[in-house]
Amino acid sequence: MSHVQHAASDLGTGEWVKPWSGSNAGNCVEAKKLKDGRVALRQSTAPDGPALIYTSNEIRAFISGAKSGAADFLLT
Repeated sequence: MSHVQHAASDLGTGEWVKPWSGSNAGNCVEAKKLKDGRVALRQSTAPDGPALIYTSNEIRAFISGAKSGAADFLLT
């Protein structure tokens, strides 16, 4: 998975969602689908910090892998 780093503040303040929020005391990953189909991810506690931008294929592969258990090692 490759990514491009971009200033999150340059991507606007609207349309960021917290699909993975939980009991993290506000420390969440926020996602935003960009007009060209790419997906930006940023840290919710640093909305003006960097955003990592992935292609739709990269995000699809990541989500598919996570659903199949390929990322379970991160939980142990």
